[in-house]
This record gives sequence, C-alpha cells and structure tokens, in this order.
Amino acid sequence: MYSDQHFTNREISWLSFNERVLQEAEDPNTPLFERIRFIGIFSNNLDEFFRVRVATVRRMVDLGKDEENLLGNYTPRDLHDKIQEIVISQQNKVQEIFKNIFEELRENNIFLINEKELNHAHGVFVKKYFYETVLPNLVPIMLNKKNKFPYLRDRSAYLAVKLSQKSDPEDYAYSLIRIPGRSVPRFLVLPKNGKKKYVIMLDDVIRFCLNDLFFYFDYDVHEAYTIKITRDAELDIDDDISKSFMEKMSHSLKKRKTGKPVRLLYDREMPDDLRNFIFKKIKIDAEENAIPGGRYHNHKDFMEFPEIGKKKHYYPKLPPFLHKDLRPNTSVLKIIRRKDVMLHYPYQTFNHFIDFLREAAIDPQVKEIGITIYRVASNSKVVNALLNAIRNGKAVTVVIELQARFDEEANIFWSNKLQEEGANVINGVPGMKVHSKLAWVKRKENNTYKNYAYIGTGNFHEGTARVYADDGLMTSDPRLADEVEKVFEFFKHNYKQFNYKHLIVSPFYMRDFFNECIDREIELARKGKKAWMILKMNSLIAPRMMKKLYQANQEGVKIQLIVRGIFGMQVGIKGLSENISAISIVDKYLEHSRIFLFGNGGNERMFISSADWMPRNLNRRIEVACPIYDKEIKAELKEMLQIQLKDNVKARILDPELLNKYNTGTPGKKYRAQEDYYNFIKSKHHIVMKIYHNPRCAKSRAGLKYLEEKGYDIEIKKYLIDGLTEGELKEIISKTGEKPVTFVRTQEKEYKENYKGKNLSDEEWIKVLAEYPRLLQRPIVVNGNKAVLANPPENVEEII
Repeated sequence: MYSDQHFTNREISWLSFNERVLQEAEDPNTPLFERIRFIGIFSNNLDEFFRVRVATVRRMVDLGKDEENLLGNYTPRDLHDKIQEIVISQQNKVQEIFKNIFEELRENNIFLINEKELNHAHGVFVKKYFYETVLPNLVPIMLNKKNKFPYLRDRSAYLAVKLSQKSDPEDYAYSLIRIPGRSVPRFLVLPKNGKKKYVIMLDDVIRFCLNDLFFYFDYDVHEAYTIKITRDAELDIDDDISKSFMEKMSHSLKKRKTGKPVRLLYDREMPDDLRNFIFKKIKIDAEENAIPGGRYHNHKDFMEFPEIGKKKHYYPKLPPFLHKDLRPNTSVLKIIRRKDVMLHYPYQTFNHFIDFLREAAIDPQVKEIGITIYRVASNSKVVNALLNAIRNGKAVTVVIELQARFDEEANIFWSNKLQEEGANVINGVPGMKVHSKLAWVKRKENNTYKNYAYIGTGNFHEGTARVYADDGLMTSDPRLADEVEKVFEFFKHNYKQFNYKHLIVSPFYMRDFFNECIDREIELARKGKKAWMILKMNSLIAPRMMKKLYQANQEGVKIQLIVRGIFGMQVGIKGLSENISAISIVDKYLEHSRIFLFGNGGNERMFISSADWMPRNLNRRIEVACPIYDKEIKAELKEMLQIQLKDNVKARILDPELLNKYNTGTPGKKYRAQEDYYNFIKSKHHIVMKIYHNPRCAKSRAGLKYLEEKGYDIEIKKYLIDGLTEGELKEIISKTGEKPVTFVRTQEKEYKENYKGKNLSDEEWIKVLAEYPRLLQRPIVVNGNKAVLANPPENVEEII
C-alpha cells in the first residue's frame, strides 16, 4: 500500500533530519571542534539508520512487497534507490565539509596529518607507539581465492591491504586488518612543534608501519584502503516456548552480530582488482549496497576527537544548576509533599532525581519503590540507588525493557544483577515495549500510605541527561501519583486493567485522548472562537494523527509544530495545511521532550509525554502522558515553547521540499532557544546570594556558614574593606522593605556619641551608614530583588 495523500516518507524525512545535523558541521558559526563532533553524530546516526531502517527496506525489496504502509508514494525498490541517492550525496558533502574543517584547523596551527606527512621525530614517536600499543591488537588475515573470506564485524572499520612488488606488479597478495577502535584510541596526538599541534589517525599509524607488520613477505609496495560494513540489526526472536524471553533475547543478540550486510562503505581510490575481489567474496551487490567514500570511515569516532583546541573552539559551558526548592540537605520528599517540582534537563542537574531515589532508599517509612528502565548509564547511579534500597529492606520493582534497541545486552546485565540482589524484575510486557519514564515511591504516613511519583520525557540516564533536553515532574499529587501506582500494578499483573482519569496511557487510549483534544479545538473553530495548539515532539509520522491535524487545519485551527526528527506532514499548502507551521531545532543539545499544549477555549491544557506521535508509540508501546496542573510549572513549559517558536538561529522550517532553510524570523535580534531557555530557567532557579559580610563578627560568620551549608552560590562583599556608596546602600535597604534606621547598630560607640536620640531622615541615615559602615547591621543577604538581615541566619528563607 503506497500513500500519496500529502505525506512525506518516513525514511526520506529522517535523512532530511540528519541533513540538519550535517548543517551544524557545515555552519562556520558553529565552533570548530563542535563541527567535528557533529560529523561524528551524523555518521553515528547514519550507521543506526542503515542497521535498522534500511535493513527493513531491504527485506521489503527481497519480499517484493511492503511490510509497512509506505508513505510518500514509493515502492520498496523506489525507496531503496532514493535512500542510496541521498546518502551518496550526503557522503560527498561530508568530504567537502572535512576539507573546510581541515583548512580551518591548519589556520589554527592544528594539523591532522597522514603517514606521508610525518617528519623524522614524529616517525620515531609513531613507531614506538605502534610497537607498544597498536601491534599487540592487530591480527592481519591473508586473503586468497581458495580460503573463506573472514567475517566482517558490524560497524568496525578495516584496512584492505594490497601487497606487491615494484619490479613485478603481477606478484601481489591481499590482506585484511581490523582497526582496533575500542582497545586503541582512534586518534594519536603527536609531540608539538612550537605552537603547532599534530594529530594522526590510527588508520595512518598502521599504514606507516605496514612494512613492520608484513616484513615476512618479499613485497616492497604496501597499499591500504578502508572498508566498513553495516549489518541488519533487527532481532528475530523465535517462538520456542521452552525458552525464557531472556534466553531468546540473548540468542537473537548473537545472531544480530552476523546479520545480513545492508551497506558496504569503501575507499573510492581502492584498485579495481582489490575492490572486485572483496565484493565477490562477501557477495554484495555493488550497485545496491556498496557506497564509495573517502579515505576514512567510522566518522562516529570524531565525537571523541582530542580536546586540543582553544576555548573559542568549543561551545561555552552551561553548567547545570539546582532547582530553587531542592537545595543540598533538603528532603526531596518533604518538598514534593507540598508542591510539584519540574526538572528541566540539561539546564538543571539530574542529581535531584538521584537524591529522590537515595532518600527513598534510606527512609524507614518508605515501603516500596518502582521504576521503568529503558536505557541507563554504564555505571548507573540510578541502579546503585535501587540496589541500596533492596539492601535497606525495601520492596523494589524494576520494569526493564529488554528490547531497548542497542541497549539489550546492558539491560540483560542489569536485569540479572537486580534479580540477584532481590528486586522484583519485570522484563517488559508481552507484545509491547515499555517506553514510559516512571518512578514511584510508596511511603507510610499517618497510618496510611502516600504515593510519590516521577513522570518524565527522557531516560533515567545521568549521561544523556547532560546533553538531552528533557523534562521530569516530581509530584505527590494523588491525582497523578496514585495513578502511577496503578500503572505499576498493571506491570505486575497484566490481566488487571485500570481506568485512568488523569494519566494518558498508550496503547489503551492515548490516541483517542489526543484526538478528543484536537476535536475540541475544531469545535471551537467552528463556533468562530480562538482555536489553537502547540505540539512539540521528536517525531510525527502516525498517518491518522496527521490526517486529524489536516482536518483541524481545514476548520481554521492554528497549529504550531516543533518536531526535531521525522516529520511526515506537508505544511503551508492551501486548502490542506495553510494554518500549520513547523520547525525543527538542532543545536548543542538534543531536543527530546514532548510537550502538548491545547488552547481549550482559554482554559489551556498541557501535557508532557514519553511518546511521540508514531504508530509504534501509540499502538505497540506502554507510554504515559501527564497533565500539568501546577500553574508555575505550566508557565515555565509554555515559555519554553514560545522561546523555541521564536528561534531564528538554530530552527529550520519543515517544508514539503525538505530544503531545511533556517527560520530567519524577526530581523534585528537573535533568538537561540536553548541558550535563551537556559537563561530563563537560571533567572528563576539559580540563586546567587550576595552577603554583606564582616569576617570578625560571629553573627556574620554564622550567616555565611548557613548559606554555604545550603549550597547556594555566594558572592561575598567585605563592606568594611571595600566600602559602600550611598546609592548601593539605598538599593540594598529598599529591597528589605524596611527603614534605614532599622539597620543601625545602636551599641556602637560612634552611635552613642554622635547620633543617639537624634531624629534623622532616611536620606540622612543613608549618608551616616555610608560614612561609617561599621554602624551597619550584619549580615545583610541579597537575592535578586529581595534582601534581609540574616540574624538569625534562618531569615534567609524569607527571600528564596
């Protein structure tokens, strides 16, 4: 079934998204070393795309029919050919971008050199490094027509070597060497020469030392060309009922490593005889699956390019900060007992969630903890907190999705580890993936039980929380937390079905719910009332949801879409989508949050969700969308949406032609959403306390100690040394709301001799305090537009 109903094909749209990543590498305004990193991201994305999506298309070609509803009026063969055409074009662009980057590196006295450009000193250094570090990891395989061609590992880069003699070119041999990308760094930093810095790739270290590797043979010409194979990564799980699901997964993962080749990248300079020999041996169709490239493959390794640049070559560091309500030595459960807390990553620290779990693990009143795990860090603090909870006697339920693509092996490891410690581990739900991001704590309070919950848009992964833009709600609101408990009850007993009044759970009724929200806007538009929605997600490709949005457009509903990745709609077409606009933001952080905002006749409804609008999320996954009830949190998220819609630096317009033009927006002022939102959230949550401090005063020292223990960033003003202007004093005292006379130290000798009993005006007292700062009460603490005399120190809480 091939659809031409004004939809863009999923695969073509994804390639357009990866083109946006490539634009970041191409953009001269992107810092130099960040451009290098984006090349790595682009390459890594493309690897996964071929392993999964192109592999699926290949199966459709082989079967002669489509397994899915292909949008965009493509047959499987047409789609496969179009993908190849786009990828080859993008690979050519990568080579051009590399040339520009290398030139800019040279302008900055940084040289990425090859084996032919080494001077004598560098050659000696490389030889020593080769013998000590590289050679123990190399096992060359000699190739010939009789022997079976060796197995090529998925995503590994190899050097295909041709050995020959100058005097007799017909006397030659072939060999294959796997470049040891894991055990040896891909880049070697060479000794500096004055201000000049040098880097050589591992590939060229091996090329430089080929003679040392093949000294057994009587050949004097050594040529080496890079090849890389990508294999089908889909898991075929058998139906043997005698095996556990864990056994089936483990078996399928082993089979993945020998999956069918779906792409062979090769150096276009490779001699015809060597290329034809390899193609024939691995039985790959040169026209369908082979893509010519440059001298180096596995560009994903450029994400780990050595950090030898200057400060200007990197994005400015935007360190995550604390939530204003979650200071150090503060009970997280106590805070969320009285109010909801929303965390915005990576702008705020993921440590708050770790603190939430750690507190639950040691709180004697906590009886049970539940969590869903899709991806976690390799040395996961989240899992460590769960293990400690088990050791402290808590009942711990962990729902681990074993089919989280490319994290299957890690999740099997954690599943076994948690079960060994005594956790109740649930390996997903039969027939569905568990993709929801939930944590749940059950605590005994006042002879009953109270639920606490975390509902998020991203994984419980402290690594990705530093680079993925996500949101997570911590709440004890029974409307939400009690329903999270119901979701975990469903995980434990799949036969139990619940009616949810607040949470929206797929695949049960998320699609219907959001259709109802859209219908409400359509109804308002038909009545001539203001009707609108702002929808932010990673991917929008579900045909029925897209048709619903087209319908809303035709009724006059204004729709603004923020979609990072796959986007199947064609907007701006009169009679179909003229009321719909769509942008995609690709910047230093990966946009990952899903936020849905509906006008609802003035009574706005907002939701965060773990789910995109894709068939898999709505039909085959356990996902949760959560309404936002707290007005302050709703305002923070709405501000995010408004800031992103204004972006005219990193936002691209999603148009039917897939041109990826930048959203220029309002001329004259630059809006960069991620930096602007960081500053917005920082202004609300990042508290810098300015303390007017006298180190010789015990009360002042007590105030400073209190601020330090609370974990605030502190600016210390030693006013007796630095002095105070009248203007500064007037501003400080006005922020307290008190009269200047309130801050006069009446026990001081200067006061008793000169001012006792005098009735001075506010302006006169300001002059006195500026002239004699020793008369000023201390310590005064200022937070933004508020100030207080921190005596006792607890008074500081009044200005938070």
